[in-house]
Amino acid sequence: MKILVLGQGAREHAIVKALLRTGTDKNDILVAPGNVGIAKQVLCEKNLDPTDPLEVSKFALERGIELAIIGPEAPLVAGVSDALRSQGIAVFGPSKLAAQLEGSKSFAKQVMAAAGVPTAMARQCKTLAEVEQAMEDFGAPFVIKADGLAAGKGVIVTDDSAAALEHAAQFIEMGILVEEYLSGPEVSLFFLSDGVSVMPLTPAQDFKRAFDYDLGPNTGGMGAYSPLPWLDEDFIQKVEEAVALPTIQELARLGAPFVGLLYCGLIVTERGIRVIEFNARFGDPETQVVLGRLITPLDGLLYKAATGHLDSAPEAQFSLDKAVTVVLASEGYPTTQAEVREVKGIEKAERVTGVEVCYASAVGRVLSVVATGKSFKQARKRAYKAIAKIKLEGSHYRHDIAAKVAE
Repeated sequence: MKILVLGQGAREHAIVKALLRTGTDKNDILVAPGNVGIAKQVLCEKNLDPTDPLEVSKFALERGIELAIIGPEAPLVAGVSDALRSQGIAVFGPSKLAAQLEGSKSFAKQVMAAAGVPTAMARQCKTLAEVEQAMEDFGAPFVIKADGLAAGKGVIVTDDSAAALEHAAQFIEMGILVEEYLSGPEVSLFFLSDGVSVMPLTPAQDFKRAFDYDLGPNTGGMGAYSPLPWLDEDFIQKVEEAVALPTIQELARLGAPFVGLLYCGLIVTERGIRVIEFNARFGDPETQVVLGRLITPLDGLLYKAATGHLDSAPEAQFSLDKAVTVVLASEGYPTTQAEVREVKGIEKAERVTGVEVCYASAVGRVLSVVATGKSFKQARKRAYKAIAKIKLEGSHYRHDIAAKVAE
C-alpha cells in the first residue's frame, strides 16, 4: 500500500518510525515535505506545499497513493483531506468542517454542549472589554484561549491580569475564549475514528511549560511519557463513553463525520473528567511516546479508519515498556526565535540503547529524544543520557520529564 504522510515535524517522524517498526516497507512511504531526519529513512518531496489541496491531490494521484496520513492541523483546516477524498484516495484526517473541532475553540464548545460532553465553563469574547469582564466574573487564575489556530501558543493560564489581557490582545481579531480554571492532573488520550466508531490508543501526559517545575510560558510541549499507571482502570472506557463517542456522533449529526485522530486533552478534577481541548490530529510530543510503544501494524489501523471499517480492525496493542520523550528547544523558545545553528551529536545520542531521535525543525522545538525501558527510571536514564550528547548552542530542555512517575 502506497502511503503519503503530510508534514515535516517530530510528529510526522514518529509516525514514519512507527510505520516502519510495525511492518510497512520503507519503499511504500512518501513524506511531503519531510525533514532532514525523515529523509534518512524514507523518500521525501520537500517542494510540495502540504496546505495546497490541488497540489497535494495532483501529487498523490500521480504517485498512486492509496492512503494519505495528514499530520499537522494546517492542511486539515485548509481542506486538503476533502480534496484527496474527492479523488477517491483514503485519507486519515478529518474534513475541513470536522477539523474546526481544533480550528475553532467556540465550535468545539458548541459541539460539546450539544453532545453533553463535560468541559469548563467558557465565554466567547470579541473585545478586550468583554475579556476583562469575563475575567472579573470567573476570577483568577485566568484562562485565556485564542479561538483559532495559534501553533500551540494561543493559551495562557496566569494569575497576572495584565499578562492575561496582553495575551488576549495578541489574538483578539480571531476571537477569545475566557474559561473557568480547572485543577488536576492532565491526560492526553488519542482515539482513532472512522466517523461512526472509535478505538482508543494509550494515554500519555505531556509537559506544556517551558521550564522545570512547570515554570515559564506555555509551549507546544516539552516532553511526555506513557503509559499512566496512576489512572483508574476504567479511565479509557469512561472517556470513550462520555467524551469521544458523543463528540463523534454529534459531528456526524452535523453532517461533518470525523475520520481521523481525535485528540482529547483532558483534566481529572475533583468533579470528574473534563475536556480542556480537542485536536484533530496526533498531538506532539505525545505521539512520540504513544506510537513508540505500538505493536499493532499502524498502516492497517489507519487504513481501516480511513475507509470506514474500524470495527473490523484489530484492537491496538502496546508494549509493556515505558516511554519517555524529552524535547530539545532552541535558544529563547517559545518567546523568541533564535537564528539557525548547527546541531551536533545526534548520531551519538541514537547509539544509546532504547533511544530514537525524532527530528522537528531548525528552530523552536528542534528535536525529540524518545527512550523506552522496562521501567520509567530506565527510560528516563536513557533519554537524558542521549540528550546530553546533543550539542546546540543556547538550547534548553526540561530535566523533570516523568520524574514523579519514575519515583
